[in-house]
Amino acid sequence: MKILRISAKGFKNCADGFYMDFIAKSKKTSEDKEYELLEIDDELFVYSTVGIVGKNASGKTSALELLDWCYDILSSFRLSGKGGNYQGVSLEILFYEEGYLYKYSVELEDSETLEDRAIFKNQQLFRKQYYKTRMKQILTEDWKEKCYPGGEVPEDFSIVFFVLKKSAVREVYYDSSMENEKGYLIMFRFMDIAKLDAGFLAKVIRIFDDNITDLRQVDESDYLLTYQGRERAFSDRELYRFLSSGTTKGMNLYILAAISLRMGFDLIVDEIENHFHKTLVENLIMLYKDKQVNRKNATLYFSTHYCELLDLFHRSDNIWITHAKGKGTINNMYETFGIRTELLKSRKFYQNAFDTAVNYEALMDLKKDLMR
Repeated sequence: MKILRISAKGFKNCADGFYMDFIAKSKKTSEDKEYELLEIDDELFVYSTVGIVGKNASGKTSALELLDWCYDILSSFRLSGKGGNYQGVSLEILFYEEGYLYKYSVELEDSETLEDRAIFKNQQLFRKQYYKTRMKQILTEDWKEKCYPGGEVPEDFSIVFFVLKKSAVREVYYDSSMENEKGYLIMFRFMDIAKLDAGFLAKVIRIFDDNITDLRQVDESDYLLTYQGRERAFSDRELYRFLSSGTTKGMNLYILAAISLRMGFDLIVDEIENHFHKTLVENLIMLYKDKQVNRKNATLYFSTHYCELLDLFHRSDNIWITHAKGKGTINNMYETFGIRTELLKSRKFYQNAFDTAVNYEALMDLKKDLMR
């Protein structure tokens, strides 16, 4: 399953009609097909990596949260744990599954009785078979075949269940809330699912702390760690408290990325540069671009303030730029700005080609106050 397009009305601070699509739009070179594009069907290409950039408070996190909501609907067929505020939100999701394109739409309401769950209203689900000869019409409104069999479903349940059949991990959303002990323990659960052992964990930890030379698992929750040549015993919780915060941050995200690549689910990371050294961030992005590593078509979606990361992208149609002038909007770099692929994207950012420059007037006002 791959999401091809999402759009929303009434979602948080986003303008109505807020949308993102993930089908390759510009020319597809052989190099792009090797590194930046994933072929999920004959000549149907999506991206290995998608970047979102913009000023502070411009809507980058909202864009990722919207994507996370859509994945939840397609993964567990419910929306919960999102803090409520579903009232008045309507979503449309286009996705691909086993040779067919699907369009799902829903209106959401808050529940008075189901705590933090969304109520699903006016659900519609259409499908059409994918043909490579009709690539240009892939997002048009030629949707005639309804594929919901009818009948009653719970009011907090999505009818996409009748297509995708069973709940599954199709995406993980990684933000600052995952940088604590809860996220660390979630990582261990995912390691069990992916059948990754302590030896793999040791390889990741050594990236962030070269004082650690070995890690062996004694039983389900206990480990022997070799640190500066000395072997010490830890439970999983004690190990978390012993390791530095930088090590646990990087370890959590790298392990989740490794499991994403191993199992083929997508990973969403808010402010990816906050978690570790930029070289390691660049390496993480390149892992998703490497077909020998990314063999199950996983996609990395991330937001960043560090625009130099986007120089790793040969394409520009997998980069989205957010703005907040009133309601938040988002624009595709290729469609809206027409930046040539051979130009450094970071240089265009610093030249304010995308209206994303820091407010220097406000900075100077602050400096003047500090100089008094």
